[in-house]
Amino acid sequence: MDLRALRLRGGPRRLFAAGAAVAVLAGVGTWTAVASDGTPPVHRTDRPMAIDGVRIDTSYFTSGPGDRRRPAVLLAHGFGGSKQDVRAQAEDLARDGFAVLTWSARGFGRSTGEIGLNDPEGEVEDVSKLIDWLAVQPQVELDGPGDPRVGVAGASYGGAVALLAAGHDERVDAIAPAITYWNLADALFPNGVFKKLWAGIFVNSGGGCAKFRPDLCRMYERVAESGTPDRAARDLLEARSPSAVATRIKVPTLLTQGQTDSLFPLGQADAAAAAIRANGALVDVDWIAGGHDGGDLEAARVQSRTRAWFERYLGNDKAAATGPAFRVTRTGGVDSSDGATLLSGAGSDRYPGLESGLEPVALSGREQRFANPAGAVPPAVSALPGLGAGAGLSQLSALGVGVSLDFPGQYARFESAPVRSDLRITGSPKVTVQVRSTSDDAVLFAKVYDVAADGTRSVLPSQLVTPVRVEGARAGKDVTLTLPAIDHKVEQGHRLRLVLASTDLGYASPAAPATYTVSLKSDLQVPTAPGVRTAASTLPAWVWWLPLAGAAVAAALLLTARRRTAAAPPDPALGDVPLQITGLSKRYARSADRYAVRELSFRVEKGQVLGLLGPNGAGKTTTLRMLMGLIEPDDGEIRVFGQAIRPGAPVLSRVGAFVEGAGFLPHLSGRENLELYWRATGRPAGDAHLDEALEIAGLGDALARAVRTYSQGMRQRLAIAQAMLGLPDLLILDEPTNGLDPPQIREMREVMIRYAAAGRTVIVSSHLLAEVEQSCTHLVVMDRGRLVQAGPVAEIVGSGDTLLIGTAEPVEDPVVEKVAALPGVVSAVRADDGVLVRLAPDGTARDLVVELVRLDVPVASVGPHRRLEDAFLTLIGGSA
Repeated sequence: MDLRALRLRGGPRRLFAAGAAVAVLAGVGTWTAVASDGTPPVHRTDRPMAIDGVRIDTSYFTSGPGDRRRPAVLLAHGFGGSKQDVRAQAEDLARDGFAVLTWSARGFGRSTGEIGLNDPEGEVEDVSKLIDWLAVQPQVELDGPGDPRVGVAGASYGGAVALLAAGHDERVDAIAPAITYWNLADALFPNGVFKKLWAGIFVNSGGGCAKFRPDLCRMYERVAESGTPDRAARDLLEARSPSAVATRIKVPTLLTQGQTDSLFPLGQADAAAAAIRANGALVDVDWIAGGHDGGDLEAARVQSRTRAWFERYLGNDKAAATGPAFRVTRTGGVDSSDGATLLSGAGSDRYPGLESGLEPVALSGREQRFANPAGAVPPAVSALPGLGAGAGLSQLSALGVGVSLDFPGQYARFESAPVRSDLRITGSPKVTVQVRSTSDDAVLFAKVYDVAADGTRSVLPSQLVTPVRVEGARAGKDVTLTLPAIDHKVEQGHRLRLVLASTDLGYASPAAPATYTVSLKSDLQVPTAPGVRTAASTLPAWVWWLPLAGAAVAAALLLTARRRTAAAPPDPALGDVPLQITGLSKRYARSADRYAVRELSFRVEKGQVLGLLGPNGAGKTTTLRMLMGLIEPDDGEIRVFGQAIRPGAPVLSRVGAFVEGAGFLPHLSGRENLELYWRATGRPAGDAHLDEALEIAGLGDALARAVRTYSQGMRQRLAIAQAMLGLPDLLILDEPTNGLDPPQIREMREVMIRYAAAGRTVIVSSHLLAEVEQSCTHLVVMDRGRLVQAGPVAEIVGSGDTLLIGTAEPVEDPVVEKVAALPGVVSAVRADDGVLVRLAPDGTARDLVVELVRLDVPVASVGPHRRLEDAFLTLIGGSA
């Protein structure tokens, strides 16, 4: 459906459309005024809008005289968010003289409907209806009847709808999309390879497959199961992509794209820029430091440039400084005062594209053979989707820190000579290789590393790879590979290393084993974008008077820098305490008041086997990730043996962790796999305590056999032995008994008990309550991010405050609710043979029986219950 047809033209239709636009408002709006010191108040009205049977929750912001007309801005939010995420930006734009309308897209926030991934007949049509509404607001400037002066901005999901709105509705006058996609099929199925981790995160952050339109849900399940995108899947996503309306986008466009972004890489913005510019429209491109993989999103600078963009192209302010045609943020080390990454800008008066200034770099290396392992396990690691908090793992590559991993025997590599002078890569390198495979198709993951002069350190810029499916590879095929677009400086003396791997954690690889043979057919062509220059730094005025106040200012800066950067000192009193968590909280992304973990506090002592229990969504996984230093808490602290936990904390070397699904090389023995893993840590072989870990795991003679011959139980025990290497004082096991039969579960229980018996500590997260009851000494029960109860298992299971009321006949829910409301009762939950009742401190069994008789409950017996399952249900049933 071409939504441009909704634009009003001529006579009575204008009046009808104006009335219709007002009629779609449902309910009464609530006006509020928000004032800051010295700034004009911002008026906001919140109201739902009914569109085609769907309720769209909107907010409208203005500031200044109500009768003055001004340009309007539609501000869209990202996927998984709501209109609340862009409220602050909307208020700023309103203060700057715009009328701003925000809304929660279908399926998000308080809006109803199914998620259609920016369906032209759903989310995009909603934007046109919102423009209809703006057209009848007295504060909005008009270009003609029914045609408001309007721009659209947004990031990610919201950025795509900005592009789509410009292609579907001629009334859009300027757009500023950020870190978004041009072709969603290319983003999720690059070169015919399924980007499985990001696709899964995409679906789950939307609330699960059932929240999407049925055709989208079926498509995802089909591709996720097969691992291979089909033509129908591509067609479905392409129809929802801005590329589908490429020839219709003809308005000034500011494209902001992230360098640290394995979801929507720089190539998406490049394709958008080329298509929109071909329509004769003005396009500026800005590569920011951050992206979906984390890093600095430069929010203040990007919002300032967006505001200037709209001031110029909506407000006709010719003096508005919109920036250069191309700008790229470059990383230049770390500020020693506060640990912040130092950023600088480079620019050009024209966008260079991704192939400007190509220079050949010779690579050397013979023809190489390598394996695609059965099940594509273990996978190589490049980006880690979902772990983009803080500085971002991918941005660390700009600081010389590498987190990528390739497994021996699963890749080919070709290397250059040391570069003779600094080399700045800006764009997408290219290389041609010949690929042969023992299977019909081959799937390769191409990447270029920056290798230090001494060869001891290699960095994958922005943690990006290019996947490619090579069809008809059995007979051999020449393939030109376009590597990911990056902006990266290769220092003099460093080498470039081309790696072609058979697997990658973020993507689906063929499950069938195969052998690939690869040889070079060309040099590596490296783009240098010679017209892009780093901006010269001018000396600010304070440089001249700074020496006059140097002593006082330097002292103040030194003191504040120390306060900001100093890690929390060790607590000697907790030196022997394996774990103490105090006031721990973690909010959901983009939310100020929704918590995954909230005010959690508990303590674990030596020799304990602690069970971490809670229903799905209780916050267990988030807690474990914070404990392992993978994510940072928003509040509170975690101390392990008195040391505060933070990413990379040295005390983490005393922590071992097992996450379900550990991968091993199937052709190597169990012992060889563990030795290879330990060597990869870089720690001395003597520190592994390999024999002790293996003795605790109890694998016996199986250690000499190839892992491919192992049962599931043996693989699980080998994985736990891997976590126990180095005999960590604190061992964390997440669902260690998954997939095991009863004898194997019993063996796993004995492994945990033996490990803790030596004075070490085990924390286990499990859903098997009977096993937890037999193997754990202590419990922490969580629900909805909060601590429900903590203490010894015997105390919780046999707690005198929880009674099992046996009944002569089943009790109905209304009666259970009445019991729960009795004085002295905390909670009541229906059980198979009666009712589980948790008493308040002032409650007694005698008083309870009297009340039950009064309620005509057929009491047959009263006594303390003894099953962990019953205690767990009672605790969760009574939690807030």
